[in-house]
Amino acid sequence: MGKQAVTVIGLGPMGQAMVGAFLENGHDVTVWNRTASKAEALVAKGAKLAPTVRDGLAANELVVLSLTDYDAVYAILEPVADALAGKVIANLSSDTPERARAAAKWAAEHGATHITGGVQVPPPMIGKPESSTYYSGPKDAFDAHEATLRVLTGTDFRGEDPGLAAMYYQAQMTIFWTTMLSYYQTLALGQANGVTAKELLPYASMMTSMMPHFLELYAQHVDAGEYPGDVDRLSMGVASVDHVLHTHKDAGVNTALPALVSQIFHKGVSAGFADNSFSSLIEVLKKPAD
Repeated sequence: MGKQAVTVIGLGPMGQAMVGAFLENGHDVTVWNRTASKAEALVAKGAKLAPTVRDGLAANELVVLSLTDYDAVYAILEPVADALAGKVIANLSSDTPERARAAAKWAAEHGATHITGGVQVPPPMIGKPESSTYYSGPKDAFDAHEATLRVLTGTDFRGEDPGLAAMYYQAQMTIFWTTMLSYYQTLALGQANGVTAKELLPYASMMTSMMPHFLELYAQHVDAGEYPGDVDRLSMGVASVDHVLHTHKDAGVNTALPALVSQIFHKGVSAGFADNSFSSLIEVLKKPAD
């Protein structure tokens, strides 16, 4: 049995990397992009250019979307919604869990099956087995197309709820963006004190290497709903984060990030968690901001 043919819609850097991976692995690939010229190099490698979205959909059962967000998905697919019946849409565009759930419902209303995807790597890592993508949606549809999707990255199926892949992806991005922002905050503090990023790098790396221990410990606290103050106490944490805030203020750098951290810690104390572990701050973060 030959390898499954696939249609890829969206030829940004990620989409182009995906098409390249499919072609290199012997798949028949049809592509469509609003700017057709972006397909020229891929066509030269063997991809087929669909003149219209409708033609792209008609070419294959499996349709991979690599678009900026779900607004772009609807802009492209809504005008040809009558052509979606029987298609399996692997939507690897980024957006929120709620929008993924709505898109799955919308696709089903038009006779299509929607599989949500959250790609965990940048374009250069597409096609490498150590890379991974979160998936969620109907398990039977995922199982039927997993071998093809695995050409792009390893697959991590998170469940039938179509919003879960998007949730896991955005959770990962929450860690990435806030970690990187805290790193830049640290570098700004360093520069204000005459210390270069290169000089701070080994110490920043040392700190991040310690994090798995804390993540494991505090995950146990959160899942148990218990925040014992035997290792650390929030009251001690408040003193520490306020020292951090004042250090940045004295250095004359932007204090928006450390000020927000301090605000959250103080809210935890006001909520009665002063003698608990600072993992108790989950109770503050579970609620909308005032």
